[in-house]
Amino acid sequence: MAMKELTLFVVCSWFVSITEQEFFSSVDQVSQLFNEEENLLDTFSLYIDAEEENLKKMKSLLLLLQLGSFSNPQSPEETMRDPVAAFKLLKRLRHEWVNIAKFTQQSLYQEFQTLLDYSLIPELEDINSAALGLIGLQEIYKLYPHNITKETPLSADEAYYIGLVAYEEDKFQHAFLWFLHSLNRLTDFSSTTKNDLLRFLSSSAYQFGSLPVAIYFGQKLLNLDPSNEEIKVQLGLYRLIRLQRTSNPDIFTLNTQSNNSYEALCRGEVDERTSKRQRALSCRYSTGGGNPRLMYAPVKEEELWDEPKIIRYHDVISDTEIETLKDIARPELTRSQTGWGVISDIRTSQSVFLEEVGTVARISQRIADITGLSVESAEKLHDEVNERTATFLIYMSDVEVGGATVFTNVGVAVKPEKGSAVFWYNLHKNGELDLKTKHAGCPVLVGNKWVANKWIHEFGQEFRRPCSLSQWE
Repeated sequence: MAMKELTLFVVCSWFVSITEQEFFSSVDQVSQLFNEEENLLDTFSLYIDAEEENLKKMKSLLLLLQLGSFSNPQSPEETMRDPVAAFKLLKRLRHEWVNIAKFTQQSLYQEFQTLLDYSLIPELEDINSAALGLIGLQEIYKLYPHNITKETPLSADEAYYIGLVAYEEDKFQHAFLWFLHSLNRLTDFSSTTKNDLLRFLSSSAYQFGSLPVAIYFGQKLLNLDPSNEEIKVQLGLYRLIRLQRTSNPDIFTLNTQSNNSYEALCRGEVDERTSKRQRALSCRYSTGGGNPRLMYAPVKEEELWDEPKIIRYHDVISDTEIETLKDIARPELTRSQTGWGVISDIRTSQSVFLEEVGTVARISQRIADITGLSVESAEKLHDEVNERTATFLIYMSDVEVGGATVFTNVGVAVKPEKGSAVFWYNLHKNGELDLKTKHAGCPVLVGNKWVANKWIHEFGQEFRRPCSLSQWE
């Protein structure tokens, strides 16, 4: 018999890249960086005492870092529900501590050198991934920089960095808006210069096709630097192209129309016909078809859709069980893979297969009781022989904004609700794939999403869900 496993996912709001430490594929791991930073600060303080000749310079750097970490929260994971705060933390750790590491390469204080060698300082890819994640959120939820930084403001330098990442990815409208946001926050203490911002504002507008705006910012740069021959040539080109253009897109205003049903559902744009149909559905107490374990403690069953059947079960897992699963999973979490064992740059979750002992076994038995299906043949994700006949998705956290599970072919969006689970059949009774159950997870805008997934396979269901010879079932 194949090993029975429950798959646990941690989903956050950001797009990730492949790095050694892989902070940014999980909010839970990002929050652990606060402790890492505290250890670095404590040891760095000892290092300064050992380096008398550099004492003044090192204490100045330490003071800056302490001021940056002064507002570190008592509950890091709660604070990391904001992706902008996570970006700031990653950027601070990366840039400040890398500079200090360079400073102390020749240190005689080996304890600090050892700590730097093994400390979890984010890689540059982590910061770029965080920036790309913010841009991805903007694209789906149609957000301007001032919207996404409402809770956690960014400095001119931080906004400029995100603009550069967007520019490199050819997302010129978002790059322009971030450069403009940076320009408005520019101070005498900023490393970013007005010249750089005007140059990228002009270039971004040109790449987007907004020639009047490109000319405007190019002229402002020329007024600031009359000797700039490059911008003179560019302005001549822009003016020539403008004469040949009949229209110029508005670079200041985002297109708020959704590009597809996935974006629309993630943004909460539900068709009125769908809402009317859902209002006719019902809720009930269920015993799982007369299961003895549920006779005196039936589960609360809510129909979310009738064809195909999508059902939410409320209060199927306790807070204590949720914390137990998290504690078991945290040390083993790794990046989620596709069906061919490939790590995807756009898959924003970490996962682990949990062996079915103790709490995990009790939860699996509960799933079998509720669904009336056998979990004996539940195997690892993406098994190519034994098809997944059904999915039981448990929400282990609430999500403030975003994170819905959307069924794009039927127009249904399911908001995460801690302790509840959503169940649907992936296959028709005749064994054919039910395309109406095509689904996807929306990115988390604010919050942290934990889910546990049980894939129930077709083997072992012969008498519990008999096959049909009809091509319509």
